[in-house]
Amino acid sequence: MQTLTQVLLEQGWDKRVLDDTQFARLVGGTDARRYGLVNRALQAGELLRLKRGLYVMSPRFRQSLPHPFVVAQALLPASYVSFEAVLAHHGWIPEAVYATTSVTPGRKSIRHDVPGYGQFVFHPLALASGYFLSGVQRVELAGQHCLLASPLRALLDLACLRKWEWQGLPALLDGLRLDEDELCSVTHADIVQLQPVYKHQRARDYLDALAGALSSGREAA
Repeated sequence: MQTLTQVLLEQGWDKRVLDDTQFARLVGGTDARRYGLVNRALQAGELLRLKRGLYVMSPRFRQSLPHPFVVAQALLPASYVSFEAVLAHHGWIPEAVYATTSVTPGRKSIRHDVPGYGQFVFHPLALASGYFLSGVQRVELAGQHCLLASPLRALLDLACLRKWEWQGLPALLDGLRLDEDELCSVTHADIVQLQPVYKHQRARDYLDALAGALSSGREAA
């Protein structure tokens, strides 16, 4: 009888985030048989558990881990990656970010500490109904997909989370160390897309002030 590890390698799934549903499709049989195969793989160190029902293969069988953004999506499928994680990913801020930060449609912040990856943090925001995924794209990273905020959406999500009041572009550029050229690449269409997203007036005012500052800067140039 083939081990679960052999089946996964034959299917080329060694770089994927894996769950019980996928195992059921791969090996068939009863739940008890599947659980037995999974437990044997875990005990042999061939499979690593991210959380209950979610796994990756041991580094012995792959060259690299699945991307942290893909893992975040698997940990909480309804979420999307945002905040500092996205700003760093797109080169908008220079600092390395050691937690993968996401927005959840739930009501509570959630944290997961995952061996080999570090911390995953999910925050809820007050967002208008129907606009949860505005400015969010489905992207492919190392062969798997995840939902990723645009840099502007990530910045506005951060302002909403931290309840920032607008204090001018210099304060934003110096405080967050945002790349000025990247920020100035934001278009009017980008701004318009996000105007209906946030419920709280503070967040909407912040976006309007940012739009005005960028427009004034372009006129001055």
